[in-house]
Amino acid sequence: MTGGVILDIGKKLRELRLQNDLTLSDLASRSELTKGFLSQVERNLTTPSIATLEDILEALGTNMSEFFREEEETKIVFQTNDFFEDVRDEYTIEWIVPNAQKNKMEPILLTLHPRQKSHELLAHQGEEFGYVLKGNITLVCGSKKYRLKAQETFYLEGTKSHYLYNHGSGDAKVLWITTPPMF
Repeated sequence: MTGGVILDIGKKLRELRLQNDLTLSDLASRSELTKGFLSQVERNLTTPSIATLEDILEALGTNMSEFFREEEETKIVFQTNDFFEDVRDEYTIEWIVPNAQKNKMEPILLTLHPRQKSHELLAHQGEEFGYVLKGNITLVCGSKKYRLKAQETFYLEGTKSHYLYNHGSGDAKVLWITTPPMF
């Protein structure tokens, strides 16, 4: 048992065999074991000795150390208690994917209060996408202004400085995604 998880050796061996595009017959001839024995190992009907497991792994192009190495599981689902908030007078930013700065894109939820603007993003070499979840906003990009309402989107290259302005009378909420991370 490693980290509270039981390793399914048979399943992992089968996955390795298939990744290497080998049939049971191919693996049997490479490891000098029978096809029937390997089939039983893959279905967890028998357990190989350590020496036999080493032979199978060598035939699969790996070793015991690699086979049993624990890979740190990347978190892919986040709950609201994982979010981080920056509350200001003009707006609130919620980082909805913690530590997204290490990723290729950074999604945030921006709540923009009435008659307020977001901070200005300076020209950069990335792209941005926004989805207005609630309210009305104006995207100010260089000298151009674009009005958006709930359920409308924007997509732009970051070649000009830009910001969002809430021209409505209630809070506006925008899902805003940048690449690379900018917030």
